[in-house]
Amino acid sequence: MKKKTLLSWSSGKDSAWALHVLRKDPKIHILGLFSVTNETYKRVSMHATRLEILKRQADAVGLPFHTINIPDPCSDEQCDAIMKTFIEESRSKGIECMAFGDLFLQDVRNYREKQLHGSGIDPIFPLWEIPTKTLAEQMLASGVEAYISCVDPKKLPAAFAGQLWSKKLLTELPANVDPCGENGEFHTIAVAGPFFRSPIRVQIGETVEREGFIFTDIIPEN
Repeated sequence: MKKKTLLSWSSGKDSAWALHVLRKDPKIHILGLFSVTNETYKRVSMHATRLEILKRQADAVGLPFHTINIPDPCSDEQCDAIMKTFIEESRSKGIECMAFGDLFLQDVRNYREKQLHGSGIDPIFPLWEIPTKTLAEQMLASGVEAYISCVDPKKLPAAFAGQLWSKKLLTELPANVDPCGENGEFHTIAVAGPFFRSPIRVQIGETVEREGFIFTDIIPEN
């Protein structure tokens, strides 16, 4: 029997590629996506993805999606309680696994495993410890397109915000920057790839600095 699974959907290239990998796994049945959104800004946390893009992504992959609204500000205790409720509701609907697109950050994996411990839902990490250079090359060769929506200027020049994540961009990244941005150097919004039935057309909006990060608005075209 295939395991009923929900995928954590950040809107970026890694979670999109995780979907692509999981759909090839004969043991997994993806039933939907879930995204954590900031209640004040109505966007995905860190990626700053507009809800309209989320809806278009979900339509392009042909899956229902659920938004988990987090207040701003939100304490760790509040966040944990909100996630616990969502996990319990998911389990009551028969969900057996939750999948995540994490690559190698052990503390992030530990946190997710702790959240699901004892819930009856197993965490799975389909991209775990794939070398990120290899992974980036695989994604780009398959036609993945994603725009950088957030940059940590302490780790990467702000000028990279709003740029297309591409083979050319990888050659321009500083040597100490992970090609997939797994250390938090940057975050992306996926707009095309083998996981989408059709590309999502977008425009590049304004770039702003907020709370120490550089955000470029990725706007869906009408």
